[in-house]
Amino acid sequence: MKPFLILSILIVIIIVLSSAGCTDQNTQNAPTTPNASANQTIDGITIPTTTGPPTPAEARQIAAEAYIYGYPLVLMDVLKEHQTAVPAPDIARGLAPVNQMVRVYRVPIDQFQSRAPWPITDASYVGAWLDLTEEPMVLSVSASDGRYYVIMLEDAWTNDLASVGSRTTGDGPGDFAIVGPGWNGTLPSDMTKIQSSTNSVMLAARAQLNGRNDLPATAAFLDNITVTPLSGWNTNYTPPATVPVTSGVTPNALTSTSAAYVANMSPDAFYRRMATAMGGNPLSSVDKPVIDQIERIGIVPGTPFDWNSMDATMQDAIAQGAQDGMAHVNAAAVDWPGGVDANGWDVVYDMGAYGTNYALRAGLAAGYAAGNLAEDALYWWSFANVTGVPYSGTYAYVLHFEGDNTPPVNAFWSVTLYNIDGQFVPNPLNQYAITSHSGNPKYNPDGSLDIYIQKASPGADKESNWLPAPSGEFIFILRQYWPQESALNGSWVPPAVQTVGPATTTTDTTSAA
Repeated sequence: MKPFLILSILIVIIIVLSSAGCTDQNTQNAPTTPNASANQTIDGITIPTTTGPPTPAEARQIAAEAYIYGYPLVLMDVLKEHQTAVPAPDIARGLAPVNQMVRVYRVPIDQFQSRAPWPITDASYVGAWLDLTEEPMVLSVSASDGRYYVIMLEDAWTNDLASVGSRTTGDGPGDFAIVGPGWNGTLPSDMTKIQSSTNSVMLAARAQLNGRNDLPATAAFLDNITVTPLSGWNTNYTPPATVPVTSGVTPNALTSTSAAYVANMSPDAFYRRMATAMGGNPLSSVDKPVIDQIERIGIVPGTPFDWNSMDATMQDAIAQGAQDGMAHVNAAAVDWPGGVDANGWDVVYDMGAYGTNYALRAGLAAGYAAGNLAEDALYWWSFANVTGVPYSGTYAYVLHFEGDNTPPVNAFWSVTLYNIDGQFVPNPLNQYAITSHSGNPKYNPDGSLDIYIQKASPGADKESNWLPAPSGEFIFILRQYWPQESALNGSWVPPAVQTVGPATTTTDTTSAA
């Protein structure tokens, strides 16, 4: 069980109950063809094989699977609306209009609490929401001079397009035209084409941060990541100073706020928004078995969902199906379908490349909305020790890596400690993570590495390797940036976190969670 997700889901449930020529880059992860059995079970969702008007029982079943299938699309549509509902970039809130960058460069300080959970110390970000309906958007990057970076491009269904960055396109400068479906124009010969499967794209750029003193240099690199409409290319284009804002939309950068909004939607509103968004964001051909079935209850891409034309029996069946689907999504957010548990660490190798694993896609969307491909960043979560006991400041722990067994990466790695709300634990050292590239840690003479996790200082000579813990429960995330093949194929997994004894209190310098 993942305590932070349980808390989030409980909150959601409470809300519901209350009421070059042009160089073409291979940009779409080819999903696998569904292996549909006689009962149409596809990677965890089951749909009927019948045709024609559904019975109420079939309508309920179809509505449940439609909720799971369409949840990521609806969430992304709401998230985009909330995060772009400003007339100009708002750095303080992390918001910007469509097709404009928001540039937020932060490094943790004493008592720092991010407005969103799971802040990091090892990278800085810029982001944007792109709308490709009218024309392509040109993503431009400068030379990174060896600094690792990755730009995630995620379609409206939360599938990742091929990323731009150190791993895929190198450290040199480049211009990339992000092209929506149906566009058939001509691009400049020195521009790389990235074909998007949908007109809506989320962009998130992450650049390596080598400690606080490196922030100006990191910011300078991120400042040179820009997005420009193709029609404004090479014209000294500047984005409009202000843009119209949709009335009645409250701007908010938090994914949890958008997820709560979706959870509180009526079945009518959810399926209506789903059908509308499907019309502007073309579907994959492998989804045809699902599409054929959901059309039987009136969910047709680009066609208004007509709830009022249904009789009360059918409305009730679809409403019950929506509740069933929401329960399935919430369960998938806690227990990731296809996730792997190794030595007390949980990982998903298929982040951003879901194929027809609709349940995993929906569960991860509910918890995180977006995520890099595993080839760019692999995330290991640890909520409890190997026996299932949650980590607590009552005990002292050690994470020990043998000399030849530190996380295998082509860029860098980090281990970050959070309280159960996903926030840093304040401490006088302002030390929230142990990283391979920012001055810590110190290795043992034999090349091995010990990371000390406890409330009290392990001693001045070990503080470079200390993750200060709160009095209450906490969790870890081990991040591998540009992981090597041994991590991707499962032959390397993190060692178990060892409980070494009760916590001491003589040098307790941290604040409780």
